[in-house]
Amino acid sequence: MNVWKITAPQKLSREDIPVPEPEEGKLRVRITKALLSGTDVSIFNGAIKTTKYPLVPGRFAVGQIASQNESGLFPKGTRVLLHAYRAARDCGTEKKDFTEDEIDILGMTKDGFLRDFVLTRPDEMTPLPDSVSDNDALLVHDVAIAKAVVDKLGAKKGSHIAVIGADLMGILVCLLLIYQQVSPVLIDADAERLDFAHKCGVYYTLPSSDAVLDKVAAVTGGRLADGAVYISSGSTLDPTLAFLVTARGGDVVICAPDRRGFPLDFSLAIRKQISVYGISDPEGSLETAINLIVSKAINLDFIRSSVSFVGNVGEFFKKYDSESATEFCMMHLFSLL
Repeated sequence: MNVWKITAPQKLSREDIPVPEPEEGKLRVRITKALLSGTDVSIFNGAIKTTKYPLVPGRFAVGQIASQNESGLFPKGTRVLLHAYRAARDCGTEKKDFTEDEIDILGMTKDGFLRDFVLTRPDEMTPLPDSVSDNDALLVHDVAIAKAVVDKLGAKKGSHIAVIGADLMGILVCLLLIYQQVSPVLIDADAERLDFAHKCGVYYTLPSSDAVLDKVAAVTGGRLADGAVYISSGSTLDPTLAFLVTARGGDVVICAPDRRGFPLDFSLAIRKQISVYGISDPEGSLETAINLIVSKAINLDFIRSSVSFVGNVGEFFKKYDSESATEFCMMHLFSLL
């Protein structure tokens, strides 16, 4: 079978290795489509310094069960979503290293899905309803993380939540807040992104400026926001802006799905007695995210997509020489069939 590996920064290779044989407790899955994003570009370019090479890229993928089995939930041919975030295995034979992550991200900390077949346990995948397209399925993790952010805030109906960072994740968080009858106030430095978000149904969009605090106060009736979300992947703004626009005693969620760190001054949060939470994975919200998509509670039609044969993956990395070069709200899908 074919497997693509990033062997070092700027180096991608394709290898031909044997198809994995089924193991007890694991099923063989044929990868049909994989999604590559700006994060994969950063890994390829070496911008993410924590990456260990060689690494199979591709965090998100859909596939089909390729092995005969007695599972009632996963008969051969079942279309499945492969889980990108998985509990790190602990063999129990060595002293636990508490500095290591307890959740692995496939395509980042472990090999991803840009290969023909994988062996996967039943609890590491979810069957997909026919009503969920491959495109929507490849966004389930993003929707699930956005849902985890909204749940962590626990915002009440009619409240205002500032969302800082108008990338895909920021827009998804806003749309889910609107679904729960909460008013998001989206803040970003890019006027075009704010205009795009407004067309997606986000009513309050504010450019970052010296007057942003007064503008937030005007939207909230002078109370400031009841809480805020800082999207680390979608904003070049100072993260302390989340504390600035939040009322005393509010909640702030730092959303960082790629886990890339950044400096953060907590002095303002301490003075205002703001509770700060971090979200970096879906927290078991995948099935809820699928239900939100099936019920049309969240509309993903605003996201564009392109599909290429996986043999062209090298051209993808050549074209997008940096994460910022990838198109806004564009899915880059690769077919492995």
